[in-house]
Amino acid sequence: MTERRRPLIVGEVLFDVMPDGNRVLGGAPFNVAWHLEAFGLQPLVVTRVGADETGDRVIAAMEAWGMDMSGVQRDSLHPTGVVQVDLEDGEPTFHILPEQAYDHVDGERAARLIDGSGFSLLYHGSLFSRGEVSRAALDHLKTVSVLPVFMDVNLRDPWWTRTHVDALVGQARWVKLNQDELSSLAGGSDTVAAVGFREANGLASVIVTRGGEGVVVIDDEGAFEAAPPADVEVVDTVGAGDAFSAVFILGLARNWSTELTLKRALSFAAAVCTVPGATTADRRLYEICDRQEWW
Repeated sequence: MTERRRPLIVGEVLFDVMPDGNRVLGGAPFNVAWHLEAFGLQPLVVTRVGADETGDRVIAAMEAWGMDMSGVQRDSLHPTGVVQVDLEDGEPTFHILPEQAYDHVDGERAARLIDGSGFSLLYHGSLFSRGEVSRAALDHLKTVSVLPVFMDVNLRDPWWTRTHVDALVGQARWVKLNQDELSSLAGGSDTVAAVGFREANGLASVIVTRGGEGVVVIDDEGAFEAAPPADVEVVDTVGAGDAFSAVFILGLARNWSTELTLKRALSFAAAVCTVPGATTADRRLYEICDRQEWW
């Protein structure tokens, strides 16, 4: 990878409706793209929103953040995605509605944007391909772009099957998942299971998030473990994994070592936990990136 080539981010853009009724822009791919824009990688986001007021809010927020809008499609038949988020002891659970605009991305239209263009990788989550239309769009984009794939496993019942997720993992180079998802796919949640999962699927890296216990990364150099910073005033953990993914992609672009990437990704994920929801338009969150020791 090179920082001069943009990440291609494919997937859902939606609003997380928090328990207090506040609506926060979200969706794992969107969250990752939002952070990467702030980090200067200028991602191209391929997604679809409704021709509705909620979709207008998505467009306005992305434009204000300076994001490339060429990959955002509008849909007159399906609404902009909405997810109801419930929190218990700060940990989120998600109620995901069917037949949202992001389930109907036009793959051929999106492919015209990337044909012959220089991109570094294709990022997507497993949730995006829950429906036939978006699944076909993702397959088409992978075929046309021939890019290495960073996949984020999102096992959200009832929107996944083992066969389907296994196939997606088999197409990826880097896979991120939490320890419960590792247990579902590999039969165990420890480092031994992660090593076996990587070997079985021929992956460059497996990234296993473990909540407050931190992260373990398995790659060619071995197993690397790190804990999050101490004394973080957690508001909620919504989007922490997406923040981690964004900095991991940044580390790939800048050729950081695995240990350095882990340290910086955990620092940024902890910073995201200090604000409500997964994204914020307050650029002070990114001031950590201006510290010489962070870079």
